[in-house]
Order: sequence, then structure tokens, then C-alpha cells
Amino acid sequence: MTFASHFETFHGLPVFTLPEPHEEALPAAGEVAWRLDCSWETPFAELWQSFVDRVPSAAVRALVIGPWWHDEYSELRPALELILADAERFPALRAVFLADVTGEECEISWLQLTDVTPVLESFPLLAELGVRGGSSHGAGEEALSLRPVRHGALRVLRFESGGLPGEVVRAVGACELPALEHLELWLGVSHYGGDATVADLAPVLVQGRFPGLRHLGLQDSELQDEIAAAVASAPVVAQLESLSLSMGTLTDAGAEALLRGQPLTHLKRLDLHHHFLSESVADRIRTALGSAGTEVDLSDRQTPHRWRDGEWRYVAVSE
Repeated sequence: MTFASHFETFHGLPVFTLPEPHEEALPAAGEVAWRLDCSWETPFAELWQSFVDRVPSAAVRALVIGPWWHDEYSELRPALELILADAERFPALRAVFLADVTGEECEISWLQLTDVTPVLESFPLLAELGVRGGSSHGAGEEALSLRPVRHGALRVLRFESGGLPGEVVRAVGACELPALEHLELWLGVSHYGGDATVADLAPVLVQGRFPGLRHLGLQDSELQDEIAAAVASAPVVAQLESLSLSMGTLTDAGAEALLRGQPLTHLKRLDLHHHFLSESVADRIRTALGSAGTEVDLSDRQTPHRWRDGEWRYVAVSE
């Protein structure tokens, strides 16, 4: 799986990329999600200044950050610091997505991210935060990080990564997010820094840690069978309306654990797409949940690659 195109919508708004000055008329500030992209070969500092000069910042509701470099790849931190320094100018901001970047622009696990905790601290009314990227890929590169924080308004938290650091997973579990409804973690693989364990997910799997949670995605993992087994008895499942264990290396063993575990028939949707299930086990999942009205996504069945004397199963997003 690669990211072939940029967002068309975000936070329920059409995405509009800020054009060069005088290139075209601008929409009303609160009617679009503003996307900033250094594709016009302008340093981000100049791009940001152009944005705050031309767009009434007090009405901006959603912000999408595309490639923040104009020459060689660089870390996100300096660009993010500019945004945070102007936080008071954006009282209506409710959604931020960091790194709406396609695979052609930069592979997901090469994106040089930073500590994203200040986004939550600087925007206490933020309802949605999405982050694409993962760990550092080389010496001297800054990695994605998060510190435990309390945020009373956040409803959607999404980390898209080919290798989500265990430190970030543990920090999510330690956060106080009473309004959180949608949590999505792409865990990735160890080769790209995805060192989270099933034990790291334990705080997320208890009931009541996030009392408003209705969707949980624990996805894109090379430990997908172990995660499925943990979810099969996890108290949090009872409060969910939808569950995603997609994009990873799920096999019959993980699916069998789900079938043996607590009932999932209260779910409106179960997403298992990109899996390695046999047809017979996939049919059992469809029968057990489909008959109760649960929508089950078992699309994108994968075939293991032969590797030396064994088989290799792969996640949907890694590099």
C-alpha cells in the first residue's frame, strides 16, 4: 500500500491547498481544510507567513500540513514550532493533520517527525489530530514522540505509521482523553521502529480508560494474531461500535481467537481487510457476524511469500 494522492476531505471539509499569491481567489477561511505544501519551492517559514497574511486565521477550522521541505528532506520540528507560536491566532481550529505526504514525495517511514504533544497542549479545543510517519531512520534524526497529556476535547486520534514507536503507544494509553471516540494506531514493523508489544496496548484495552471510545483500530501489525487474541477478551470491546484489525499479518490463528472469544455481534463493523485467512475461516467469520448484521470487511486477501525454508507475511504499510 502506498499513499498515491493527497486528502480530498478532512474533518468533514474539502481540502484546499494554499496557492501562490495572486494565483486564484481564496475560499472563506472556515469553509475548507487549509493544506500547506512547499511544492512551490518556498521555505515553510515564507509559506506560513503568506498563509497568516492572506487568510483570516481566526476563522480557520482545519489545517493539513503537506511536505514542509522545499529542497532536501528535513525534520518537522521547525515548521511545527512556527505553527505553535501562532496558536492564539487560531481560536476556531479544531483539526490538524501532520504529513499529508504521498509515497512519491517521501516514504512514510522516512518522514522526520517530532514530539507532537505541544499540538494538544497549544490547542485545548482541538477535536481531531492525525499524524503520518514513524520513528527516526538514522543517527541524528528526530523521531515521532508523544508525552502523556490530558485533553478534554479530542475526539479523534490517528497515528499512521510503518513503525510506530512503543513509547508513543504507551503514551497514548497513559493520556486522559475523556471525549475520545476514535482511536487508530498503525503499529507497523520492527524494522522501521515499530517496537510496541501487546503488553503496551493493555491500557487501551481496558473498559473505561477512554469512556467515549466507539472505534478502535489496532492495525498494520506484524503481531496481528497476538493482538487479535488480546482483543478477543478485552473489556473495551463491549463499548465499541466498530473495530479494525486490518492491514496486518492476521492468520487463521488470530481469527480463531476472535471466534472463541467474547461475542462481537454488537459491532456495526469489523474491518479485517489485508489478511492471510483461509477461505474456510473467512467464511466462518462472515457467518458468525454477518448473520447478526455486522458488516465484515474481509477484502484484500494476501498470499504469503515463500522465503528460504518458510513463509513471509507482510503488513500493508511499512516503508
